[in-house]
Amino acid sequence: MHYGEIKNCDIANGEGVRVTLFVSGCTNHCEHCFQPQTWDFDYGQPFTSETEQQLLDLLAPSYIQGLTLLGGEPFEPENQRVLVPFVRRVRETYPQKTVWAFSGFTLEELRTEGSHPRCEATDELLSMLDVLVDGRFVEALKDISLRFRGSSNQRLIDMKKTLASGEIVLLPDLDRKPGQA
Repeated sequence: MHYGEIKNCDIANGEGVRVTLFVSGCTNHCEHCFQPQTWDFDYGQPFTSETEQQLLDLLAPSYIQGLTLLGGEPFEPENQRVLVPFVRRVRETYPQKTVWAFSGFTLEELRTEGSHPRCEATDELLSMLDVLVDGRFVEALKDISLRFRGSSNQRLIDMKKTLASGEIVLLPDLDRKPGQA
């Protein structure tokens, strides 16, 4: 797996101050994607054990709330296979921190046997997430007032509650504007 960028102290891609990993490779090719260079699976640098350690070190400060995975596409099968052991290390080292992932695939696609993104690593990766932001970016549904997503079809899914209940549970109140009740 390759990655295009690591951001430290990111506040745009999940709640709180986060460390963000932009993986490379995406077959969705959403029109008006904000990072089309990350569609190339060889874009950026190789994800190595040194990269893993760098990310773990960046996650150490108490003011860092967690890790966010995006891209590119974290749920391309070849990316999932690399991310699962890494996210497992993050969870073991920092059980109090949250893990978010952004995917152009919907949760339904990720769970459907035979679909492109589903592989032997999918269920474990999903089980380690706190939040999944799912769905392709759709220009016609673009809404800059939404937090943590670009178009209104995308969902902020509470993965712990979703896995516990068996039904999709969305995060509450993230789009409330200041001053709204």
